[in-house]
Amino acid sequence: MPPKMAPAEAVELIMRVTGGEVASPAVLAPKLGPLGMSPKKVGEDIQKASKEWKGIKVMVKLTIQNRQASVEVLPSSAALVLKALGEPPRDRKKGPKDIKHDGNLTLDQVIDVARTMRSRSMAREFKGTVLEILGTCFSIGCTVNGKNAKDLQADIVDGNVEVPEA
Repeated sequence: MPPKMAPAEAVELIMRVTGGEVASPAVLAPKLGPLGMSPKKVGEDIQKASKEWKGIKVMVKLTIQNRQASVEVLPSSAALVLKALGEPPRDRKKGPKDIKHDGNLTLDQVIDVARTMRSRSMAREFKGTVLEILGTCFSIGCTVNGKNAKDLQADIVDGNVEVPEA
């Protein structure tokens, strides 16, 4: 049997869950059992923390210390773009599969998402982060300012569209 964890030691778990839904205790049990935590209670904490991301898959960071779990939502760029589109939350179990996200975003909304993602971006400059978010918009299938995201990327690289500094 492995040794018990030191109670004062903080343990971090990162997992991907659907926002606003209780994470399955069967998935949480192997990770939380050795730490002496109740998977059902932690699943409910995750549901409360991710309520505003209903129906969107987000990363959740669990920090467990002294048998107390704190939940922090780490949204991906795709989750932020989907939230900016303002689509109604869909039911995973009953709803249609493979939804086309054919909404339209403004460049200002894309820049706001890029500001949020700046700390986790690998780009050297803020302009590169905006280009990353535009790539995400392209993969999701939405347009930006009524144009294809790839065309807007080319305009930014060519210097036809100005991107402000962070």
